[in-house]
Amino acid sequence: MKRYGLLILGTLAACVAWAALVFATLSEGWLRSPLVEGDDPQAFVAAAKASAMADNRGNLAFVMLEDGREVGSFALSQGDPVDGDTLFQVASLGKWLTAWGVMALVEDGRIDLDAPVSTYLSRWQLPDSEFDADGVTMRRLLSHTAGLDDGLGYDGFAAKEDRQTLEDSLTRARDASPGKSGTVGLGSEPGSQWQYSGGGYTLLQLVIEEVSGEPFAQYMDRAVFDPLGMERTTFDHERALELGLAQNFRPDGTVEPFRWYTALAATSLFTTADDLARFLAVQGPDGEQPVLSHDTLDLIATSHASQLGADIWGLGAMLYAPNASGSFVIGHDGQNGPAINTAARIDPATGNGIVILSTGHGSLATELAGEWVFWKTGNVDNLDFAAGMETALFWSAVGLAVILLLAMIIGLRLRRRSRRTSEL
Repeated sequence: MKRYGLLILGTLAACVAWAALVFATLSEGWLRSPLVEGDDPQAFVAAAKASAMADNRGNLAFVMLEDGREVGSFALSQGDPVDGDTLFQVASLGKWLTAWGVMALVEDGRIDLDAPVSTYLSRWQLPDSEFDADGVTMRRLLSHTAGLDDGLGYDGFAAKEDRQTLEDSLTRARDASPGKSGTVGLGSEPGSQWQYSGGGYTLLQLVIEEVSGEPFAQYMDRAVFDPLGMERTTFDHERALELGLAQNFRPDGTVEPFRWYTALAATSLFTTADDLARFLAVQGPDGEQPVLSHDTLDLIATSHASQLGADIWGLGAMLYAPNASGSFVIGHDGQNGPAINTAARIDPATGNGIVILSTGHGSLATELAGEWVFWKTGNVDNLDFAAGMETALFWSAVGLAVILLLAMIIGLRLRRRSRRTSEL
């Protein structure tokens, strides 16, 4: 019996060790090589371009920064030519810039980060639930820790006149992404966990309108984009159409028609690679801008949410990986299936950054940005880790099956040996 007990314990230990090894290999990048060896920015730009050309199915604009200055760029197109000044719809990446709009009101003393969001609302309120809505604060909305369980995701509308009001969209979004109810409400205790919520940013859009007294797009132009010199960046759909947009290609090469959105803050910013590069540059150590203080920028980049033991979210910014200064590479990605994938990253300690705006591929921008993070820091980007989870689970299952099979074989041999011993 002692041998069987040791076999069971050994099997359990081997299973735990194998699973830990697989996930450590993924999280630490032990079997991964950087896109290029060495620290030559031009080599990385060239490798990124080659990778993008091999996998590009639509439009793409790329800009890379070193010490807050552009060191390389390229653009690819399957249709009308694009460049760094071409307008792209960037999906959820706009949440990061929306956060700047909120924090500008915080600095003006018009919003308290820790006050209940209901303090600032007159046009709509969260529906009743078993949880305390007073725990839904601006800080928690910005960091996706407010307990909202909508998981939105918006698909937009085919025509301008089809759009809902903000209040109707918050009650039940008719353009909710597949599998989502479209309702915005509390599904867990505020502050208890991280749970992504596009609806939370639609709620922030309403707060900005209520507090500023201006339409959301107009406020963002005046308070954020104009002061930063982002002349070709807007949440205003009609202005975006006037400026001219890159075509949104689907992966099959067909063109995705223009979509109209109510949930602007969550999913419908229009900007260029060059404008986003300006936005990144002012967040580096030598960056200067009139919108937010350095203390507020530090707060945006401070962890407010974690998952599986990793810091993943600040106030509106994703925390991708630790940098060499005890902080994080920050930014945001955007994805509106099937046509849009965008990514922006900045290391505030160095001013090194990257912008990739793409259509026609569901993950190309995110993949290239993850390669840049690993090349720069030696750490695996949190989105890369998430993307590798399916493979890690597969190899974990394969290893566990082999371990259990070996344990069964050993167990059978022990049983036979035990029988022979008893017969003697």
